[in-house]
Amino acid sequence: MRIVDRRLNPGGKSFENRQRFLRRAKDMVERAVRDATRDRAIGDLEKPGEVTIPAEGTREPYFQHVRGNRRDVILPGNREYVEGDLIDRPKGGEESSGGAMGTEDNQEDAFRFVLTRDEFLRIFLDDLELPDLAKRRMVGAQKEGVRRAGYTTTGTPANLSLGRTMRMSLARRIALGRPGSDAIERMEAELAAASLSQDAAVDRLQKELDIARERRLHISYLDPVDLRYRRFERFPRPVAQAVMFCLMDVSGSMTAHMKDLAKRFFMLLHVFLTRRYTRVELVFIRHTDKAQEVDEETFFRSVETGGTLVSSAFVEMARIVKDRYDPASWNIYAAQASDGDNQPSDNEQTRELLKEAILPLCQYFAYVEVADPNTDMSGPAQHESQSSLWLAYATLRSQKAAFQMRRVSRRDHIYPVFRQLFQRRGVSAGETPR
Repeated sequence: MRIVDRRLNPGGKSFENRQRFLRRAKDMVERAVRDATRDRAIGDLEKPGEVTIPAEGTREPYFQHVRGNRRDVILPGNREYVEGDLIDRPKGGEESSGGAMGTEDNQEDAFRFVLTRDEFLRIFLDDLELPDLAKRRMVGAQKEGVRRAGYTTTGTPANLSLGRTMRMSLARRIALGRPGSDAIERMEAELAAASLSQDAAVDRLQKELDIARERRLHISYLDPVDLRYRRFERFPRPVAQAVMFCLMDVSGSMTAHMKDLAKRFFMLLHVFLTRRYTRVELVFIRHTDKAQEVDEETFFRSVETGGTLVSSAFVEMARIVKDRYDPASWNIYAAQASDGDNQPSDNEQTRELLKEAILPLCQYFAYVEVADPNTDMSGPAQHESQSSLWLAYATLRSQKAAFQMRRVSRRDHIYPVFRQLFQRRGVSAGETPR
């Protein structure tokens, strides 16, 4: 017995069925989205996408009656078998009718599913977050919340507070002297006892009982005046302020391939922050032997060359933090991309600036080192290809939990490395290049 929801949705759109399918095939769709993003251009990340998942994941759940090994069925059009004949089991499984599942010659095609832009990005960014987003303050009324604000005498049935309503009913009945069931029963028992003993108080007891019954009849157990509804009010919620510093090396040692990798990483970071967070500011800093804060267009499009002084980027970042971003109110993050080629005399100063001036300000700092595509990222040769800047940072990696380093040499490394750097804590990121 199969159960299929064929109820029409508003506007003829199968929104509920679509969302039900996404929930059922969530793991397969997530893997397909991550595989699809490896070959997708950064500029196309916010466009609708088509993903492919195994056809097995598209089957609808169904209930089936449990039967024994022997059963009687009627097969229309049978001219080959009579009662008692044995039928061979199909090769490749029990379900091989019509080529649904069978031999290698009858394999099912993969199921192609088109995701909207919002669905694609929501699935891709679902388990990513900025770590330790904790510092909060009031920043205007950009974000509102709803909170309980006592009770009111009017409202919708969904907001009716049964507990408070019964308390008001009890208070009203006590105040008006409405006799309870036990009081009526007690008076009836006293009247019956007085009647048997022919007591002179029978008339008085009967009169009191009549008054009590009439009072109970006219004072209702629950009155509209008792109704109390939960009241809610809007209020400005504290918004977590965050600023992300994007530091990119654009010196002459950065080849076109390296700059492409760095830009891809920062463009992905830009999409992640702008789509996931409301109150996150981006500061773009480019540097050669001099650092300069630039706008987004200049950061991604402008071409520069020159020597390399990584410390200049940290000096510029510290200056901007001092001028505009109070660490007591702002969650400060930084991401740096470089080929690791720095002047030897500047490595020690860079490391000390990062350790003493930058990391104490940051909630999280991510360093991505870009390399040529033929660089060996694993095995013994990896240590031989480590840059002077990587070696200078290596000691901080073990000392500071908020400092992480990764290396990439190919475009398909960008997405897994990015996910590893910004994976939600407590969620496994899987195997990704380091």
